[in-house]
Amino acid sequence: MRVIVAKPGLDGHDRGAKVVARALRDAGVEVVYTGLHQTPEQVVEAAIQEDAQAIGLSILSGAHMTLFKRVMELLNERDATDIVVFGGGIIPDADIPLLAEIGVAKIFTPGASTQEIIDWVNTLRSPQPS
Repeated sequence: MRVIVAKPGLDGHDRGAKVVARALRDAGVEVVYTGLHQTPEQVVEAAIQEDAQAIGLSILSGAHMTLFKRVMELLNERDATDIVVFGGGIIPDADIPLLAEIGVAKIFTPGASTQEIIDWVNTLRSPQPS
């Protein structure tokens, strides 16, 4: 299982992303952390190049609607809709259903434990019932 963890946009706070990346690594997930200030194009390119099964975006800047939407558009344009997108950060509860509508699989809000994130990512390893 390979996951891209990314900090898109101008947000410079990456402690949470690094904590999640480390927890996933410790749980046996191969993680590629892209670093700060990534464009959606860079994130999607990294996911495709690395043959990732998922992209985890950490967004604290308030630009979550724009950034998630662009990542989803780019995955669609690149015929990479099999890559699951999830995220976390400061995202209002009212925006979570809107993100789900555009295809974001899961949002973790502040207070989510790393174990909760690991458990959810592990569900991606098993085939889903049709």
